[in-house]
Amino acid sequence: MKLSFSTLSCPDWSWSRVLDEAQCLGYAGVEVRGADGEMYLPKARPFLPEHIEATKADLVRRGLVITDLGSSVSFHDPANRDAFLQEGKDYIDLAAALGVPYVRVFGDRVPDRAKTDETIALLVDGYRELCAYIGDRDVMILQETHGDFPDMDLLRPVLEGVDHPKFGLLWDVAHVFRIYGRDLAPFVAWAGSRIRHVHLKDMRREPDGTFTLCGLGEGDVPVAEAVGLLRGIGYDGFLSLEWEKKWVPHLAEPEIVVPCYVEYMKGILAQSR
Repeated sequence: MKLSFSTLSCPDWSWSRVLDEAQCLGYAGVEVRGADGEMYLPKARPFLPEHIEATKADLVRRGLVITDLGSSVSFHDPANRDAFLQEGKDYIDLAAALGVPYVRVFGDRVPDRAKTDETIALLVDGYRELCAYIGDRDVMILQETHGDFPDMDLLRPVLEGVDHPKFGLLWDVAHVFRIYGRDLAPFVAWAGSRIRHVHLKDMRREPDGTFTLCGLGEGDVPVAEAVGLLRGIGYDGFLSLEWEKKWVPHLAEPEIVVPCYVEYMKGILAQSR
């Protein structure tokens, strides 16, 4: 397994600094959710058509890869379907141009549980259209276990409905913990090889049942157990730090967290062998 960090962790860093830090600290990859102040990646300076080849060459020179592109696509609201469908296609085109294997999307919400089947149908239809758009390009759509969709009862009909080799899962360990607690084995056994990328962060369960983000090893998410379960299914992809500094500005600075993640995870990976 390899280590990466999301650019959500360092929203004020320039793209060149992101790459400098990743290279210096021994990361193998960078997960891109925003670059040079632009969240819509096809408009971000490093990924404009005139800069793509230079960006790719810089990554190769540094021995780094982009693990995935983080889109905002979600299909639970039919009013936004066309806009998100176009966003998904734009991200697929960019991923193909960059040689990036995955585009992250959301299921996100089931606004009315009485209409769950209708919401699932919206997701399946949107994902199938994006998968068809990919064609034979070496790109996959990954639905993150986020929002209402860490729930296996909701994820299962989505995966069964899409049933396409270009569709898989991004496992956000903390969000599945939020639903199922520390026993993550049933989720991993069910998801298996459909897990193509992993987000790691930690959180504390408060007495009132809410959750508070905290540093890795300071909360209740069983990170070491999750890594052991991934090793058990032969997962050899990325373990990506998702320190949500972009959305939660009071979190600790990336200058502290991004280096600490490498050292913490080296210990976890050594223990899991």
